[in-house]
Amino acid sequence: MTPETPKLSDHPVVSQEHWLAARIDLLKKERELTEELDKLHAARRALPWRRVEKDYVFEGPDGPARLSDLFNGRSQLAIYHFMLAPGSDHICPGCAYLSDHVDAARQHFEQADLSFAAISRAPIAQIEAVKARMGWRFAWLSSGDSDFNYDFNVSFSPEQRANGGAPYNYGKERVEKASDMFGLSIFVQRPGNDAIYHSYSTYRRGAELLMGAANWLDLTPKGRNEDGAAHSWVRLHDTY
Repeated sequence: MTPETPKLSDHPVVSQEHWLAARIDLLKKERELTEELDKLHAARRALPWRRVEKDYVFEGPDGPARLSDLFNGRSQLAIYHFMLAPGSDHICPGCAYLSDHVDAARQHFEQADLSFAAISRAPIAQIEAVKARMGWRFAWLSSGDSDFNYDFNVSFSPEQRANGGAPYNYGKERVEKASDMFGLSIFVQRPGNDAIYHSYSTYRRGAELLMGAANWLDLTPKGRNEDGAAHSWVRLHDTY
């Protein structure tokens, strides 16, 4: 949850001179934060990799596809772990909100050697129905009963959830009710090498970086306009 902001009716109004002084003071903080973010991004790029040992196979609209196929000729692959569970008709509004940004960004980052796919445990027919309803064009495949979601800590067995909650977000929180959660994982292949490496995964608020609309709202006096909970106003875009 973002910090509370003043109501529009209570917001201070000052002279141009005082506004400019306050803005310059904030600019110093923005520059400091930008420099710190540059350091954070560099540290993220420098993380060691781990080799992916399993040969994961997914079900797509055209049949089976391996993890290696999803690179689509590029050396980097982003996987969004979309919360869509078998036997459930619930479409996660937060996952949909993030996914609404993908196709617009994808036309650019694909030119910078990054491919994208979403993965869910739901059957491919269910995935295709949601994809058609939302008008998304990105690749979205089913991990089905494979270990993929479990290995990347976004799906949890009933036993895990019953035993004090399943570990999520690197053990920083426990999940008791949801069988599936969300996250983003990055994979890499070296040129001329079939090996696949896992370089990074992030969960919870780490995924906010991909929500461009939230960044726009952060520039405004009302901020994200949240009422007690993150993204409290967010709906599927065809239900606004």
